[in-house]
Amino acid sequence: MPQKVRGVVARAKGQPVSVETIVVPDPGPGEAVVRVRTCGVCHTDLHYREGGINDEFPFLLGHEAAGVVESVGEGVTDVAPGDFVILNWRAVCGTCRACLKGKPWYCFNTHNAAQPMTLEDGTKLSPALGIGAFAEKTLVHSGQCTKVDPSASPTAVGLLGCGVMAGIGAAINTGAVSRGDSVAVIGCGGVGDAAIAGARLAGATTIIGVDVDDRKLEWAKGIGATHTVNAKSGDPVEAIRELTGGFGADVVIDAVGRPETWKQAFYARDLAGTVVLVGVPTPDMRVEMPLIDFFARGGSLKSSWYGDCLPSRDFPYLVDLYRQGRLDLDAFVSETISLDQVEESFTRMHHGDVLRSVVVF
Repeated sequence: MPQKVRGVVARAKGQPVSVETIVVPDPGPGEAVVRVRTCGVCHTDLHYREGGINDEFPFLLGHEAAGVVESVGEGVTDVAPGDFVILNWRAVCGTCRACLKGKPWYCFNTHNAAQPMTLEDGTKLSPALGIGAFAEKTLVHSGQCTKVDPSASPTAVGLLGCGVMAGIGAAINTGAVSRGDSVAVIGCGGVGDAAIAGARLAGATTIIGVDVDDRKLEWAKGIGATHTVNAKSGDPVEAIRELTGGFGADVVIDAVGRPETWKQAFYARDLAGTVVLVGVPTPDMRVEMPLIDFFARGGSLKSSWYGDCLPSRDFPYLVDLYRQGRLDLDAFVSETISLDQVEESFTRMHHGDVLRSVVVF
């Protein structure tokens, strides 16, 4: 029968979130109920609260999570009760044109749970990114559950559910960073530092972190940056060129997502190099540039959707690297908090005081 649990709800645009009682239905066909163990506080949740995604209030926030499958609905065979899983927001359908082309990481028809979770009065909740994991339990499509090694720390590996995967994937999957490459990452928050970690895993020899905050640049060094540039101290494009023999980096990753940072990424790459946009711009932002520059500089301009990841492939692989000590996911966890502290954590995140706050249940 339906269960009542505590969850973080955003009722109106720009208003503080509240912890409320939510109703989680029994799983239907293709669905699973997951007992959440940890959930990271991602900037996307703040976008939801501020109305930057859509206006389908009230929202059940949280999406960067790990937990244990409690029950499954009819026809579910990929996970079972007791499985330790990382939740993902791109449950591959297997039948859309991207999947049929053998590119399931672009799946254009990803699945969410069919049934809504609600408030006690029956008001339907919109789960953030189809997950809604700032809650003791959540209802998701079974394809949103990726089974991983249960010995891994949920506080760390849950971050693969969004920000860390987005950054690592931007470097490895979208940017195709390879041995000996030079890489610059603009924006050294959680996603940017994850891109630095991905570049390091891929064998890049020069990894440049760019930010305007010296604290973040120190964090970037700890993750794997070989050089750092404070963009307040001078032209970051020239600084990146100086650090790459005057040519520019092979791959430049924009983890901020603003017109000025994208232009910096464009001009800081080597001829025929690659620009990867993983920071999310707002709909009003525009870029105006000479068209000849696009032709003359060649190369690739890419957007990275969720790090172009395939959760069933990438999550277990990265968890194994974490368990082997080759990927320091613990370094991304700045603090652990309770469900009641999510609103406070938004403030710390907005001020750049943390890489990730993680709710632990």
